[in-house]
Amino acid sequence: MMKNVLALLAAACGLLWGNAWAQAMPQPPEVAARAYLLLDLTSDQTLAAREADSPVQPASLTKLMTAYLVFDALRLGLLELKQALPVSERAWRQPGSRMFIDTRMKVPVEDLLKGLLVQSGNDAAMALAEGVAGSEERFVQLMNEQAQALGMKATRFVNPTGLSQPGQLSTARDLAILATRLLRDFPDQARFHAIRKYRYEGTPPANDSNRNLLLFRDPSVDGLKTGHTEAAGYCLIATAQREFPHLGPAGAPGVRRLLAVVLGTDSENARATETQKLLNWGYTAFEAVKLFDANQPVLTPAVWKGRSAQVRLGRPLAVVVTVPAGYAGRLRTEAVRPDPLIAPLKKGQASGTLKINIGEHTLSTIPLLALESVEEAGLIGRAWDAFRLWIQ
Repeated sequence: MMKNVLALLAAACGLLWGNAWAQAMPQPPEVAARAYLLLDLTSDQTLAAREADSPVQPASLTKLMTAYLVFDALRLGLLELKQALPVSERAWRQPGSRMFIDTRMKVPVEDLLKGLLVQSGNDAAMALAEGVAGSEERFVQLMNEQAQALGMKATRFVNPTGLSQPGQLSTARDLAILATRLLRDFPDQARFHAIRKYRYEGTPPANDSNRNLLLFRDPSVDGLKTGHTEAAGYCLIATAQREFPHLGPAGAPGVRRLLAVVLGTDSENARATETQKLLNWGYTAFEAVKLFDANQPVLTPAVWKGRSAQVRLGRPLAVVVTVPAGYAGRLRTEAVRPDPLIAPLKKGQASGTLKINIGEHTLSTIPLLALESVEEAGLIGRAWDAFRLWIQ
């Protein structure tokens, strides 16, 4: 009887805390868009979402995948930034937004990337696709293979430009995955997303401004891409980084990066305004708390049958969590690891977990990794530890 009473009390407390936590969570602003998603990339947490998994036409946000494959080709040495690519008639005839290159030109990859990401040039997209894969058809195959590799399970590409075609679909969540991986996999190329003005020599001077109005309105915004078709509406994926106290090494100031995906607004100005609203809310309604520095051990447990008696478990990047403003003091952590922990262990091997909680609510569960390798001990050392484990 007493056990039943205690169980009911525990359930009631859990329900009360769940309701209290739901009330504590900041409510996002009204966003005049078909779908949106706001991520804190510093803590890998979703702050707000609406219709994030609904299929949509991605319009020129498609060009982020085109850029991803070009950046990958540059990394692999298959292309060089200064390498000049021909402009095929197919590229020259692309409708919609263009950088206005023609078949008489050979255009360096670097300029085509600027035309792709600043001017949203469909001609630049096609020239790059043909330069990487030889044909649009083969490039689209690569786009879809890469989408699956990134975990974009609801996405299918039909062309490298984003022009409306049957079957070309994605979601806000998948597009957020793509934008996040672009920033993380190619940090040295992020400068292309932040260029405000560019035009290639011999093309119209009036066609020189980035369509992302937030690059001109908010100095913390440094990318990524706009999109628009009649079917998709006006879309924007924007990222910003702002300095916050205590997020850097040893408690120094550091940067906090947010990513907003806003799809299906009514105008060029609306997509910028609604995205700005979402970014500002994310920065003010939530605070980021650094719990551990990069490579700081969370645990240093004993290791059995190894050449080292202990191993440091932590993360190669700082452990940061995002909480509603004013809730930082309520955080608590719980580290769990296998017992006994037996060698060999490889550097980077998952060897435990860190649960980050507020009350009864788990904000995040993070794998703890071995920060160094622990080789297996010799025969005598292994035998001695086996005996010690047996008598425990």
